[in-house]
Parts: sequence; C-alpha cells; structure tokens
Amino acid sequence: MKGISPELKRSINNLPHKPGVYQFYDKDSKLLYVGKAKKLRNRVGSYFSKQKYESGKTRLMVSKISRVEYIVVNHEYEALLLENTLIKKNQPRYNVMLRDDKTYPWLCLKNERFPRVFATRKVIEDGSEYYGPYPSMKTLRMLLDVITKGYKLRTCSYMLNEKNVEKRKYRLCVEFQIGNCAGPCEGLEKEEDYKEKIDEIRKIIKGDTQQLVGALRERMMKLASEQEFERAHEIKLRMELIDKYRAKSTVVNSKIHNVDVFSIVSDAYAGYVNFMKINNGAVIQSHTMEIRKRMEESDAEILAVAIADIRQKFSSQSYEIYLSKNIDIEIPGVELSIPKIGDKKKLINLSLKNANYYMLDRYKDLEKVDPDRYTNRILDQVRSDLRLSIQPDHMECFDNSNMQGTDPVAACIVFKNGKPSKKDYRHFNIKTVKGPDDFASMEEVVYRRYSRMLREGQSLPQVVVIDGGKGQLSAAMKSIKRLGIEKELTVLGIAKRLEEIYYPGDQVPIYLDKRSSTLRLIQNMRNEAHRFGITHHRGKRAKRSIRSELSNIQGIGPKTTEVLLKKFGSVKQVKSASQKALTQAIGASKAATVRKYFDQQKG
Repeated sequence: MKGISPELKRSINNLPHKPGVYQFYDKDSKLLYVGKAKKLRNRVGSYFSKQKYESGKTRLMVSKISRVEYIVVNHEYEALLLENTLIKKNQPRYNVMLRDDKTYPWLCLKNERFPRVFATRKVIEDGSEYYGPYPSMKTLRMLLDVITKGYKLRTCSYMLNEKNVEKRKYRLCVEFQIGNCAGPCEGLEKEEDYKEKIDEIRKIIKGDTQQLVGALRERMMKLASEQEFERAHEIKLRMELIDKYRAKSTVVNSKIHNVDVFSIVSDAYAGYVNFMKINNGAVIQSHTMEIRKRMEESDAEILAVAIADIRQKFSSQSYEIYLSKNIDIEIPGVELSIPKIGDKKKLINLSLKNANYYMLDRYKDLEKVDPDRYTNRILDQVRSDLRLSIQPDHMECFDNSNMQGTDPVAACIVFKNGKPSKKDYRHFNIKTVKGPDDFASMEEVVYRRYSRMLREGQSLPQVVVIDGGKGQLSAAMKSIKRLGIEKELTVLGIAKRLEEIYYPGDQVPIYLDKRSSTLRLIQNMRNEAHRFGITHHRGKRAKRSIRSELSNIQGIGPKTTEVLLKKFGSVKQVKSASQKALTQAIGASKAATVRKYFDQQKG
C-alpha cells in the first residue's frame, strides 16, 4: 500500500473480514464510489495493491481516495441490496448509473367492501393490495381489459358500507345501465358474489389461469344443466377473455412456476439486462433496463446489480432464478441456475433476444440524437471485441469473384468511421493468375492494393477483413509480409459456414456473439465486398459475350468492335443500323461485311 496516507492505511487494516458495503470519499468528503464485498478488508485492500488497472478512470478514482467508511451486513446479497440503495440515493461519480426516476404503474385492489380494481402510479399504505409494478401501461391495459370485460366491477368511489346500501343512499349510474356493473350500491349484487370475482381476478393477476379456467368450465356446465343459460354464457365469455390473455403471453412449459429469468448483453459502455417473470409457464412480466458502465464492471457484476434492483422494484418473491451468466453471489433461499437445454434454455434465449432488441433500439435512438457518439460507441466495441489497441476508424475488406474460372475479379471495399466510403472502393482484374485459384488471386490483389498505397503515401487501414477462412487469410498474409506492414494493421478472415473469425497463425477461431454489433459490421463489409465484386464480374462477362458475337464476323477485329460498340451502344443497335450509318462508322468495306453477316443470320 505505497503512496497512501498513514490514516487511510490504518483504516484499511482495521476493516473486518466480513461481508458489507464500503464507501470511498475524497479529501473534500465527497462520495466517490460505493461497493460491496464478501470480505471488506480484502476487497478494499485490493484497490491499493500493486495490480495495475486497465481503466484510467479506476486509477484516477483510487488516487483521489482519502477516507473509507463501511457498513457490515449478514451476507453478500444483503450488501448488494444496500449498495443499490446507496448508489440510487447518492449517485457517486464512479458507480454504474442506476438512475431511474420513472414511476411504473401498479394494479390496485382497493381496500374496501366492494373493491375497485384500477391502475395507479402511487402506492398508498392503506391496506389495499398492489400488484406490479408493470413495465408499461400497455402491458397493464391488456390485463385490465380482461378484468373490465369479464367481470362487472364497480368503478365509482361511493362508500358502500352496509348502512348506506340498506338506505339506498346512492342511485344506479350509467355503468349499470350499459351492463358494466351489477349494482352493489343498491344491493343488487351480494358481497359474497363480488368477493368470488375478486378472488378470480387475483388468480389472473398472478398467472394462475390454468386451474381457474378448469373451474370456470365446470361451473358453466353446471349452470347449463340447470338451464341457467344466461349466466352460463357470461362464464363462457369470461373464459374466452382469459384464453385470449393467455395467448398473448408467451407459454413455454406449464410446469415452470414462479421463476425469475435474467439475461444480459453488453457493449463497451453499458449492460442491457432483461427480466422476465414466469408463472405456470407463461411470461407475465418483462422489463429491460440499461446500466451505464463507469469503470471496469464485468457483465457478471452488472447482472448482480440489476438483479438486486429489479427484484426490489418488482417485489419479486421467486425462489428460483434462471441466468444467462453466472454471478458470484448467493441469494439466501433462492436457487440460481444457468439452463443448458430444454424449455428453461428457451426462456434464456427469449430473454437474451429481448435484451438484444432493447440494445439495438438504444443504438437507433443514439444514432438519430448523437451520430458521432453512436459511431464511437460501435467502433469502441469493435476495438474491444477484436482485441485492437486503437479504434478502427478505417477498415477494408477483400472478396474474389469468378464463374467456373472465367473472368476472375476481386473487390476491395472501404469503411470509414463504421460506414461505407464508396468513393474509395476498388475493382481488380486478376492479371497474374490463370484458372480458378482463389488463394493466388487474393495474394495478388492484396499486394497490388497496399503496394500502391505505400507508393502514394496513403494511410493504411487499421483492420483488413478477408472473406474466407484460413487459406485466403494465409494468402493475404504472404503479401502483407512481403510489404513489411504486418505490424501496422490487423488482418482477419471471416469464414461463411459458422461466421468464425480467424487470426493469422491462430488455429483456433473466435466466435463473436451472433447479435453483436462487431459481427454485424464485419458481415456488412463482407456482403458489401461480395455485392461490389459480383456487379463488376457480371459486367465484365456481359462485355465479353457482346464482344465475342462481333468478333465472330470474319474480317472484324477488336478495334473495329470497340468502334462499333462505342458508336451504337449495343450489338442489337449494330444489327439494326443502316448501311450508311455503318459506313460512316467503320468504312464501306467493313460495313458491307457486317451488314452481310447479320443479313445472313436473319435468313
């Protein structure tokens, strides 16, 4: 612990080997950072050991620490909850951003004799039941739609105690007249019947719909047998509404009951965590949040923070959690697992899909609001994924094209700041290779491209992408090494079959996440190079086929063919040209030869 004050060193040495939360303050008593630990002394002491941090932000924070305070708790998850609370309350500069001032909607079952059911953003401690919060009003309205259409509940705020109902203090309103209320205000509905409806609504809210529908079906059949057809029809409509509501929920396996699912995707700046609440195999809640990174937080650390925050926010009491990534924290009374196969794995995949879509939506928003920041974010992620030392502002990609060995061509496309720079695209006609030899063709065009750039003093790209596997990559590297620029740029190959990424000399490829922005950028480059190369190849073949038709005419050579095509634009126009027009273009003798050839073809 060199370079720190004796007071701070003494404070660290006095820390207990217990789980808890630590707080770093600067010399002005400003809170810098809040963290959790299994063992406070070990974790805090690690900040001042000889280890070197990759992040300059971490080094800067450590240099500012003047005082340490701590709070001991019973276990690490309790520390995580306390850390979450302190971060939200104090917003320390170097912690992940958990700012979330949004008030989520709740479903309230009002504490009264004939309970009302409604949406609210305020939770009042008056004995009422609150369910949620729900991630959006849209989600909550789906549930309210089932309740309001399937159950005739009152919406008025009258005080319906026994005395007021007996005296008929309140009159029936328009809701009764249009069939939305059964009239408890005038005693037209018994309290027991109303409570039975509320009990059914509780089951729908909690996702216990399977047993409820079964019970409703039995009641409907009984009413029908008793010739209570109107009431039986009401039960039937209620069942249909519940079935439609269930259909809108993703159902995986009805045996999966009361489970939380958490997954995370991330980039260099933030983690995107999706939460799904599963009951009886159906997704009854889903929420995704963004957590901004401040220092060197790993996905596991961010996921742990999110779990504590979301379980508090959504009042989750699940005893089982499925995770996409392991977290080094035990939650008392809760089983954590990472599913590998089956329906549980399908839930993780669904959660990851939601997290990824949320991340892409955030990218789209950022691209519109702040294009420069969006570009830097993408390129910084590429730098991290491809293990580059600098941000790849200039990237190039090569692709070969030939058809059964004929007209071999190659294309080089250029991306600058993550976007195509079409004015810098280049086509190559293969000059030194005979026959369909992709490896030799790649070696030729890479050498021609970068030898010219070196001669002309142009700046080289940071990344070169080769469309192909190890063979094409090795061929490209031969030219790179001949030019002596292997240390100035990063060369990699992308194989089509599994989209694996190869580095020179490395037999084991790397597999980027199929949803990652880095892989999408490389795929876009590869596809653009293929499109650009194919377009040139088709044009070359078309010209060759046109020229071959004219060159079949005895006495008409390549130069005359060029003159004819330049003058008339196509073979079709040459065929229909008059003798006079042909004579003006290539002279009387050759014009007669061309005219005779096409006239014989017609005959």
